[in-house]
Amino acid sequence: MTSSHPSRRPAVGVAYGAAAYLFWGLFPLYYRRMSEVPAPEILCHRVVWSLVFTAALVTLLRRWPETIRQLRVPRTLLRLAASAVFISVNWLIYIWAVNSGHVLQASLGYYINPLITVLFGVHLLGEPLTKRQWVAVGLAGAGVLALVIRAGQVPWVALSLAITFALYGLVRKKVEVDATAGLLAEVGLLSPLALAALLWLGHTGAGHFAGSTRLTLLLVSTGAVTAIPLLWFALAVQRLALSTVGLLQYLNPTMQFAIAVFAFGEKFTAAHALAFGFIWAALAIYTFDVVARDRHTPPAAAGLDPDHGPTA
Repeated sequence: MTSSHPSRRPAVGVAYGAAAYLFWGLFPLYYRRMSEVPAPEILCHRVVWSLVFTAALVTLLRRWPETIRQLRVPRTLLRLAASAVFISVNWLIYIWAVNSGHVLQASLGYYINPLITVLFGVHLLGEPLTKRQWVAVGLAGAGVLALVIRAGQVPWVALSLAITFALYGLVRKKVEVDATAGLLAEVGLLSPLALAALLWLGHTGAGHFAGSTRLTLLLVSTGAVTAIPLLWFALAVQRLALSTVGLLQYLNPTMQFAIAVFAFGEKFTAAHALAFGFIWAALAIYTFDVVARDRHTPPAAAGLDPDHGPTA
C-alpha cells in the first residue's frame, strides 16, 4: 500500500510510525488492567490470539500463497523458531514488569536497546562503530553502572528486555520474511505449547479465561493489540528514512517512563535521575550520529527492515 503522491509519503509514514510507537507506549496501561492474571498465562493468551488474528488477517488480504512461499524454507523456519524464543521471553519479562511495578525499568530497557543492538552489531556481525557511537555506548554503560552503585541493585529487568529484544532483532535481520509472515510463523511455532498450557489451566480451574467478561475481552484482544501496531510500523518504514524511525522509536519508552512516574507512582530516585541522564545523553549522541550518516546515505539504502519494530 503506497501513497499516490510521493510528497505525501513521509507525512503518512510519520503518522503510521507515531501511531505504532504511541500504541506500544500505552502497553503498561493495557497490561495493568490484567494484573490479577499471572504473566505466563497472559503470554500464552497473547501467543494464541496473535495466531488467530494474524491468520485471519492473512486470509482477509489473500496473502496465503505469498506467506507460504516465504515460510517453506527450512532454514527460515529454524531462525524464526529462535526469534520466537527470544520474543516470547521478552514479552514474558515485560508483562511481569508492568504488573509487578517495574515499568520504569522497562522504559529504561527500551532506551538502552538501540545501544545494545549497536554492540551486537560490532561483536557478532563485525560492524564498525563510529567515534560518536563509542561515546554513546560508554555513556549508557556509565548510566547502568551508576544505577548499580547508587541504588545497590542491577537493573536486570531493563537489561533483560534490552538484550532479548536485541537478540530478536539480530535473528530477524537474517530472515527474509515480511512482518506479517514472520509474526505468523513465530506465534504459530509457540502456539502448541501455549494452547496446551491454557487447556491445562482451564482443566485445573486455575485459568482466568471466561472468569469475567472484562478479563475475557482483554485476553482475546491481546492478538489484535500485538499485530496492529506491528503492521503500522511496517507501513511506516516503507516511507521513512532510518533517522526518522530512529527518532520516533523514543516515543515508546518516553511514554512508559511518564506512565510509570505520573500514573503508577513509581519512585524516581536520584540514582534513577543520574542513570537516565547518562542514557538520554547517550541517545542524543547516537541519534545525532544516525541523522548525520543518514544524510549521506542514498534513499534506496536509508530504509529500515520492517521486521525489527518493537513488540513489547
